[in-house]
Amino acid sequence: MIKYQNNLVGITPSMLEGFFVKWGSIYPSQQKHFEILQNSAYIVLAVDDEINKVIGFVNAISDKILSVYIPLLEVLPAYKIKGVGIELMKRMMAQLKDFYMIDLCCDDRHIKGYGKFGFIKSNGMIIRNYDKKDGK
Repeated sequence: MIKYQNNLVGITPSMLEGFFVKWGSIYPSQQKHFEILQNSAYIVLAVDDEINKVIGFVNAISDKILSVYIPLLEVLPAYKIKGVGIELMKRMMAQLKDFYMIDLCCDDRHIKGYGKFGFIKSNGMIIRNYDKKDGK
């Protein structure tokens, strides 16, 4: 059974195995992933309690007044077609409903999906230091 939670109660770094699949050879360790979640203003986790493992997550960082940014949404490959990502976003958007500004950046292939949550395509600027993807 998949349960959803907005905190890290009962979660350990070892439960975060298998994420960042498409990131190549440099990606955050399970410990760094845990720290990312700890340092986020808001999180939603999907946990398969039959195997005691996190199978999806979304996080948000914020000034907790006007603006919030959603940097990561990931679902383990085996759970991708089971609606986990949609449920994670529904729950995250419920937490963020009172913010003036909710931003995220995504690849073009995800624009339609995020549009279902009210996001509109916009211009943005980014810098990516790919050699720092592991959080070190």
